[in-house]
Parts: sequence; structure tokens; C-alpha cells
Amino acid sequence: MMKNLGSITLPARMASLMPSLSFVKTCTESTGFHAKRIGEIELCLEEILVNIINYAYPERPGEMDISCGLKEDGTLIINVADQGVPFDILSVERPDITASVDERHIGGLGIFFVKQLMDDVNYRRENDKNILTLAINKTMDSNS
Repeated sequence: MMKNLGSITLPARMASLMPSLSFVKTCTESTGFHAKRIGEIELCLEEILVNIINYAYPERPGEMDISCGLKEDGTLIINVADQGVPFDILSVERPDITASVDERHIGGLGIFFVKQLMDDVNYRRENDKNILTLAINKTMDSNS
């Protein structure tokens, strides 16, 4: 069983970034996560949403859907969906974080942070939608 904390659908434009992050912050604050963990969640969401805004709809305008829910065990579930170009975040190779800045390839670092900071990240393509599910386990909130 999961408690629905709300959802929002906004155009995939930079002007939607702050309202999207504000919506997620409201959801996370209502669940009792600590400020540091909320900041990590916001950082990850910003990375994901900027990628959707910049790359999901190269030839037409589109939307992004964000929904939040809380499982009985305290796990926060955030779903981010778009009808843009298929893109599996999990298929992005891990960047070489040991290379110098001059030797590093551009891109991939934000996705690396998403994979590191979230407790679970899942992707699926369903009904012509990219659906990314983030799970943040309340019991693993190490900042309590």
C-alpha cells in the first residue's frame, strides 16, 4: 500500500524546473526526511529534469510528469515520466571519476550522482513513456 503525496504535470521547459523542484520539496518535507537528504533528492531531481528539458523533446514541445508516494515502510517513491525520446538512464556508463578534468568525457556525472545518492533507481519504457522511479528509504536516512 502506498500513500499518494501528489503529482504535477508541467511543460518540459526551463521555466518549469523551479516549480517542479518546489513540488518535490513539499513532498519530501511532509515525509520527515532531514534537510541534507532533501537536498540530495533535489540535486538528483534537478539533474533528471534538466536532462528531460534539454534532450527528451528535440523536435516538439512536451511535458514531464512527477508523482510522489510514501510506502508503509517509509520509503519515498518518486516517478518521473515523459513522452520524449527513449532514454534509459541506467544504460549510461559510469564516468571515470579518477581521470583529470581535462581527460574526462563531458556528461554522465549527474547520472552517476543519481545512481549513488538514491537507494534504488529503475527505468522502464511503457505506453511510449520513459518512466524513471526513484526510491529513497526512510530507514536508510543516515542523517537522523
